Amino acid sequence: MTVPDRARVRLTGISSRAYEHPADRSALVALRKLSGFDVLLSKLFGLINERALRLTFLAGAVKVSERQFPHIHALVRDGAYILDLPDVPECFVMQSPIVNAMAIGRDKPFIVITTGLANLHDEEELRFVVGHEIGHILSGHAVYRTMLLILINLAARIAWMPIGFLGLRAIIWGLEEWFRKSELSCDRAGLLACQDVDAARRSLMKLAGGPHLSELNPDAFRDQAHEYDAVPDLRDSILKLLQLQGTTHPHAVVRFGELDRWATNGDYDRILGGDYPRRDNDRDAKFTDEVRNAAKSYQDTWNRSEDPLAGILRGVAETGARTMGGLFDRLGGNNRGGGNQRDDN
Repeated sequence: MTVPDRARVRLTGISSRAYEHPADRSALVALRKLSGFDVLLSKLFGLINERALRLTFLAGAVKVSERQFPHIHALVRDGAYILDLPDVPECFVMQSPIVNAMAIGRDKPFIVITTGLANLHDEEELRFVVGHEIGHILSGHAVYRTMLLILINLAARIAWMPIGFLGLRAIIWGLEEWFRKSELSCDRAGLLACQDVDAARRSLMKLAGGPHLSELNPDAFRDQAHEYDAVPDLRDSILKLLQLQGTTHPHAVVRFGELDRWATNGDYDRILGGDYPRRDNDRDAKFTDEVRNAAKSYQDTWNRSEDPLAGILRGVAETGARTMGGLFDRLGGNNRGGGNQRDDN
């Protein structure tokens, strides 16, 4: 039985913590708990005219509705319903051969889909893509991703200042790593929205191999993901790491392998069965717990990986988790009863 033959499960009140990668989730929990960080973000966002950005797409793209791209309009409404997003976001289709989709904005986020992507995917694959972008909105990623874009532009302007540039590049490298993990998070959100594992796999394979679906094979692509992970030479490991510099998205084969593993390890089925955190409890999320979860996630990845560099890194995550956990436990003990912290969803 295919997904269109049955009703999808509505995930009422689901928290974005249900699908967020641990490294993504720990960063978000930390940022939301930093007193005054919302003020800083507001100032950074002031550098971008969000209203002007929406007007740009209103003038140069097609606003999706019941009368224009009605099938995409239905997918957006359905995705917002399944993931219980309070407001259905606007969506625009932009003429471009580049295969891309994005969620933009802070106060009233909207989705942009290129014609290159719309033409590449069938309806169920598009449902996965739309759910991916709704996941970004539900997680509030657009706010923090904007900070990365601003810092990248700033780094380009001060490239002539070696010390300042290197310091800023270190921050950007960390943000790029988070950015990539946020993509893995929202691949999970896309799967929860479409609830069709095969469609999600096809969508990611097409990002790598184009529309020739008859030439693509999920088992072979899974083997390819394993081959990429299990490079035999440490030099290849270093090259893989260097190739990540300046990138905000994991490679398609990596995304496929990560989502395929998550879809089959039990977490996906538990969520569909109703066992997931609710956003009403987001305020109870503890940063120390999330740091430990993030470190454990990296350690599990390195333990599972056959990459020679991963073998060198084994044990680092566990040590880091204990150190960071103890530090924040002490800080938390010193700040009990005080502070004026916010934990916005």
